[in-house]
Amino acid sequence: QLQLVESGGGLVQPGGSLRLSCAASGFTLDYYAIGWFRQAPGKEREGVSCISSSGGSTNYAASVKGRFTISRDNAKNTVYLQMNSLKPEDTAVYYCAAGPWATLTPGDYDYWGKGTLVTVSS
Repeated sequence: QLQLVESGGGLVQPGGSLRLSCAASGFTLDYYAIGWFRQAPGKEREGVSCISSSGGSTNYAASVKGRFTISRDNAKNTVYLQMNSLKPEDTAVYYCAAGPWATLTPGDYDYWGKGTLVTVSS
């Protein structure tokens, strides 16, 4: 069974950091691009960051550029999203997804995790 599982979410104060993980089971991530997306209450799902299958290409939404870093460890079948300088507007459920191309468009991805909640609040 193909599965993606996100972890690492939680409650953090503004200015703090979190590292999200996206682990795959039932398949290898080596051949997939991975995207991170988020959805806040009442808002549409939006692309946050993506990374190519090789890790050689990355992209970020303007709202997180310079604060978030995506990386992957294919040996561990895991992709990470390091989030620094968090702001209250970063509060959302964060999802990872696997697909053939590294884009920030949700429709371009085939497999999705169930999400992990990130809350930035004092």
